[in-house]
Amino acid sequence: MLFRSNYYRIAIRIIKATKGIDIDINNIPLDDEKSFKLFQDGETTGVFQFESSGMKRYLKDLKPNNLEDIIAMVALYRPGPMEWIPDYIAGKHGVKKPQYLHPKLEPILSKTYGVAIYQEQVVQIARSLAGFTMGQADVLRKAMGKKIVKLLAEQKEKFIAGCIENGIDGALADKVFSFIEPFAGYGFNRSHAACYAMVAYQTAYLKANYPTAFMAALLAADQQNSDRVAIEIEECRHMGIEVCQPDINQSFDSFTVVDEKLVDHPTIRFGLLAIKNVGEHIAQVIKDVRKTNGQYKDMADFLQRVTDKDLNRKSLESLIKAGAFDQWLDRQQLLQNIEIILKYNKDINQNRLSGQNSLFAGIGGIEHPPLQLSPAPIVDRQTKLAWERELLGLYITEHPFVDYRKQLETAVTPIRDLVKLSNEQTVIIGGMVASSKKIMTRANQSMLFVKLEDDTSNTEVIVFPTLLAATADVWRDGQAVLCQGTISDKDNERKILAEKAIYLTLDNLPDQLAAFKELPGAKKRARNGNWGIKEETRSSGPVITGPVNSLPEPLNLILNGELNQEELVSLKEILLQYPGNSQVFLEINLNSDKKLIATGFQVNRQPKLWTDLMAKFAGKVKF
Repeated sequence: MLFRSNYYRIAIRIIKATKGIDIDINNIPLDDEKSFKLFQDGETTGVFQFESSGMKRYLKDLKPNNLEDIIAMVALYRPGPMEWIPDYIAGKHGVKKPQYLHPKLEPILSKTYGVAIYQEQVVQIARSLAGFTMGQADVLRKAMGKKIVKLLAEQKEKFIAGCIENGIDGALADKVFSFIEPFAGYGFNRSHAACYAMVAYQTAYLKANYPTAFMAALLAADQQNSDRVAIEIEECRHMGIEVCQPDINQSFDSFTVVDEKLVDHPTIRFGLLAIKNVGEHIAQVIKDVRKTNGQYKDMADFLQRVTDKDLNRKSLESLIKAGAFDQWLDRQQLLQNIEIILKYNKDINQNRLSGQNSLFAGIGGIEHPPLQLSPAPIVDRQTKLAWERELLGLYITEHPFVDYRKQLETAVTPIRDLVKLSNEQTVIIGGMVASSKKIMTRANQSMLFVKLEDDTSNTEVIVFPTLLAATADVWRDGQAVLCQGTISDKDNERKILAEKAIYLTLDNLPDQLAAFKELPGAKKRARNGNWGIKEETRSSGPVITGPVNSLPEPLNLILNGELNQEELVSLKEILLQYPGNSQVFLEINLNSDKKLIATGFQVNRQPKLWTDLMAKFAGKVKF
């Protein structure tokens, strides 16, 4: 399986354990209504090849109801053929009737509504109309795909000659060749598309029919990627599945479906290994002791039974802060009594190792002294949520910005509502800083790309150098921020170009809001709509062909065709990971003229950068 190598095994194992059902993933029904309904509604988060927002929009328009539609979307949703997706959708729904240049094209293209999607269709056209052999047709396909001018001219001549020999007018043959040429340049192999589509359908089948097990397996597969886990937990909430903090009596290594007998709604529990500072060994000990002698009754029982050396201050504090003992005691009380707890556990262990009997043995059946903890104030919700983010990588119980929103009321726009507003509209948003990335502009000034999230969604905020210089202390991870900015739809990705910002505290928020409104704006318009990245035309310079650590400056990235939105975002993220002093240029061919885009990225030309770019963009970006 191509998608998260252990994903199917995890999902199927969970289904077997919780439902008692054996799933043979290679023999599931291929006409499952729930699965196709999931595609039709665009509910494809976690579905192989179908997770992007653009793909979800097209699925809602297409309303796929058979596997052929899924195969077609796999092949179409790539740079180049994407422009034909509306034609495919219009053809499927009868809005647009396919037109065929020649009757022989109809049986070849009818299943794809007149759109040539697959390489096999180009081969069929060459054989049917021009009488090519399989070998000759494959030569034509390669010539078109690689755009070898001399070979393409030869193949065109042979194609037209073959058509004429088969009784097709030469002018019409020329039109057919022109029709299939662009498709051949980016056509996808149907057999590959069918394999991908089958994995996608199998994934969708599991999600549609066993949603809780599906999401638990997905979270388990992605548990080392906090960004993905955050997206998937939000998807769980959307699906009505609760994702809970770790629990000392219910958690295993990874995300686990909670027994339906213990809860009144679908629930997934965080695993012990998801907690920072909790290693595999102590997690295994906790599980083994619980399995052997039953669930832990209380904190004293836990400390008496788990006496492993790896139950130390660091692991115990992490378990406490992550909420693993919430069923018994407040986190703050446990933390303030950590010395008593550690000593209690140590004494139990030493007595056990020395073979001494407890002084209390035989008295009323008590084997160990009681655990006596000093009282402590209950931890406030904001601190508890901050601990969850620190130890688990994200907020679980609730998002901390809820408390700010209650006081700010209508002063801020929920981030999820940004999609309802128009481009270049000024808006005030608030949220917690989830992450930030600093880059250097061409003028060698710092600017930030900040991920800001509230209790509804998240967005990227662009902080230009002028504002950053005045607000450097605002953009700290985990900090609450109030920001005014302009909505930007550049590259079809909604962002906020920040104009002013302050950090927030829960103390006297109305006064902070009043002060914010009095702040002057520090808006800086992006040149050429490119966020301060200058566009210019200049000679291309040397093409990079060797290892990065020996490359001459500048670093030219030569785009081989158009990159889609997701690929552009991935390219940006890779470049941001390797800050340095080498200017990055994007080379684009426009009407046979080479045009360089001077970006604001400066990178460290190291081998790892080369490796990452080649792994993600092999064949699409040259260096």
